[in-house]
Amino acid sequence: MDAQGRGRAEDIDPADQWVLNPNTGEYELRLTPSAPQSSVPGPRRSASRAGAASRAAGSPAQGAAGVAAAGGAGGTVRNRSAAPEREARPAPGREVPPQRRRRGVPEETQAGRRGRRPVKKSKAKKAVLWTGGIMAFVLVAGATGAYLYIEHLNDNIQSVSDDGASTGGFSKDKAINILLIGTDKRTGAGNGSYGDTGSAGHADTTILLHVSKDRSNATALSIPRDLIVDVPDCPTTQEDGSQKVISGETDVRFNTSLGQEGRTPSCTARTVTELTGIKPDNFMVADFNAVKTLTTAVGGVEVCLAKDIKDPDSKLDLPKGAHVIEGEQALAFVRTRHAVGTGGDLSRITLQQQFLSALMRKLKSNDTLTSPTKMIKLAEAGTKALTVDSQLDTIDKLKDLGLELGKLNTKNLTFTTVPVIDNPTEKVRATVVPNPTTAPQVFQAIQNDVSFTAVKQQKKKEAAAVAARLKGTKADASEVRVQVFNGGAPAGSAQETLSWLQTEENVTKSENAGNAPATLAKTTLEYAPDQADQARRLAAIMGLSGAALKPGKSVTNSQGLPTMTLTLGKDFKGAGVSLTAPTKAPDVEKSTADKVECAK
Repeated sequence: MDAQGRGRAEDIDPADQWVLNPNTGEYELRLTPSAPQSSVPGPRRSASRAGAASRAAGSPAQGAAGVAAAGGAGGTVRNRSAAPEREARPAPGREVPPQRRRRGVPEETQAGRRGRRPVKKSKAKKAVLWTGGIMAFVLVAGATGAYLYIEHLNDNIQSVSDDGASTGGFSKDKAINILLIGTDKRTGAGNGSYGDTGSAGHADTTILLHVSKDRSNATALSIPRDLIVDVPDCPTTQEDGSQKVISGETDVRFNTSLGQEGRTPSCTARTVTELTGIKPDNFMVADFNAVKTLTTAVGGVEVCLAKDIKDPDSKLDLPKGAHVIEGEQALAFVRTRHAVGTGGDLSRITLQQQFLSALMRKLKSNDTLTSPTKMIKLAEAGTKALTVDSQLDTIDKLKDLGLELGKLNTKNLTFTTVPVIDNPTEKVRATVVPNPTTAPQVFQAIQNDVSFTAVKQQKKKEAAAVAARLKGTKADASEVRVQVFNGGAPAGSAQETLSWLQTEENVTKSENAGNAPATLAKTTLEYAPDQADQARRLAAIMGLSGAALKPGKSVTNSQGLPTMTLTLGKDFKGAGVSLTAPTKAPDVEKSTADKVECAK
């Protein structure tokens, strides 16, 4: 209904006639008090009372009152015929307010309400009513601001080519392996005072973070900088975009995998794969500034010392007890070496693990997550301080990774170190080598997504169900009928396995089926329910775990007889080599991120 239809000849937008009363928090109809117009009900009243007042006043514009009544009471708007025109009279004791084109109504308009007291709203409700429109504006305006800010953060991010050293990026439905590299590069304000200003930036602190597929646990594996390893040949992208292969070296310190001979982080990633058998999905590189800016962004992290420490080399000077550290003091804490433990790099690794545990607790605390100021500072510091691989070079990708890591409970984040022994070729202890017994066990546990913390009850049930596949009667080896496929093992593995099974293990009803239609990470044996006893026998012969056994259906061999399918995966290590994956982590020195430990 337009202004004319409501008895209004003025050039007034009908929407402007409804104004918000700040005292009641409700919208009211305000009309111009010209002579031929009726009085208008004040603050919202029921439809019956509004209609009675309109008829008593003999209004020629009852339709307008009807709209007001229906709108205020949530009723239906109905058109009425106009009554004969007569002079409008305001209701006794009420004064018709003038037309207002701006928000805000004087309190006097509330005077003279018959039989009712003004309804008072709580201050909280008034605040909500008044700020509703403001928030809507902020949200709309913020859309542009948020876009610009995201672009700003994207501009902050520095990335380098992964040179094919990674898997191509983490996946939300798989376990995640992130390589974290801390360099000793001295660039940045004040960092030259730490000495070695010309350092190319070696892999001084390196951690392989493994996050389980179900996100229930994670393992942070520290790799000592003085660990003797083989650095492989490294295809490396040069500044002009060309490719150069940097020659590898044998029996050198791990920290030379970065910086030395122009090696980039992708070379460190290749070295980690060579050492552990685990290919990182992504990598991140942090320098001295990262420690300083990240700890400052979150307002400091709490650490504990079991003794007074005064180290002139790292410039750490703290008394015994708990402290909240940030900036230069935090950097001094993670760099101190001579003042803790045995004074070597392994003792410093333990200290750094304690520091990272404290940082994780702070990052996941409500104090950080509910503070927009800290989150913005963290976004700024993180995007400026970290260099990432080319598969992780946007804020969206970093956000997705952060969401996956955020699912972790700190009590199930385990810190441990590659088990080592002193280098037997050195008379003076300066370097270490992997412990030949326990190091491979640690690597294999991570490869097989085994938790280093207590396994949850549900996971225990699942493990028990898998293990049950191996329990029961076993057929004689001569009755086992199987086809052998190569699904990612070295060339010739299927024939090698077939010959071994037939000549050494009496599995004569077997045949080479060639290459599998798809590549598998792990060896599997698929069988029909009535072949379970055959599957158990073959599993015992080959050292297959219950997880490798896949109940399904049988296929037919070249003679048209039902047979099982054995597919050799990338984990295949040779005929006769057991493929049983560990179900329990090895007993090594470790700590979890939920506990505060004091540095000794």
